[in-house]
Amino acid sequence: MTRLRGTRREAGFALLIVLWSLVLLSLILTQLLSAGRSEAQLAGNLRNAAMAEAIADGAVREAVFHLLGGTPAWMHGTHDVRIGRGVAEVTVQDLTGTINPNTAGAPLLGALIGLCGASAADAAKLAQAILAWRGAPETTGEDATAAYRAAGLGYAPPGQPMQSPEELALVVGMTPPLFACLAPHLSLYQDGDPSPRTDDPLVARALVLAAQDSAPPAATAVAPSVFRITARATVVGGRFVRRATVRLTPGDSGGPFRVLGWEMPGR
Repeated sequence: MTRLRGTRREAGFALLIVLWSLVLLSLILTQLLSAGRSEAQLAGNLRNAAMAEAIADGAVREAVFHLLGGTPAWMHGTHDVRIGRGVAEVTVQDLTGTINPNTAGAPLLGALIGLCGASAADAAKLAQAILAWRGAPETTGEDATAAYRAAGLGYAPPGQPMQSPEELALVVGMTPPLFACLAPHLSLYQDGDPSPRTDDPLVARALVLAAQDSAPPAATAVAPSVFRITARATVVGGRFVRRATVRLTPGDSGGPFRVLGWEMPGR
């Protein structure tokens, strides 16, 4: 009887070990399956993101193809481009109709600033401050530095062309609402004055006002067209935005176009 009880006790202990082993194996298997699903989901997300990026880049190239061909419908506006299993919304903006704060004169800058809500006096003062920031020869460095010191700012105009339109927000007298109004109508890639045929109504109005306050600009050669192309690609489980700035240079030995900017502004 004693031996039988000992045998039963040993059998119960062995069964307990087996059960705990099964529980441990189940936990390990569950962890492996969970890790596998996570890895598969991560790989799927990376694949979808790569597909969206490829579609966005392809849509930009298709837009360039149409622009080089002179397709009127592609010179501005928004278009849908379907590539594979995804679609890209492509927006084309002709930058020759924008204003370059590095080259525009005070009358044109002042007119645009005034159209954004500034008074005539404030617009003229801010236009001069922009010229001083970029180091225009008709401005004085001492007056510009004093204005920043009086405003309590810890910096002064660099006296050189802006590297990005965002620098405009640092100019003394510039306010966030005013900068938000000006930014869509500016581009550092535009050479010379905006095209009179601009489809930007605010820039067109600024050109008219500036012409009333100054002598008409001297005739210049027609500059190559510059376009900003924004492609927002969407696939199942992925999105990507590509923004490219392209200068069309027909007849250039380096190719029919040149990419001036290739950005990923966000989603």
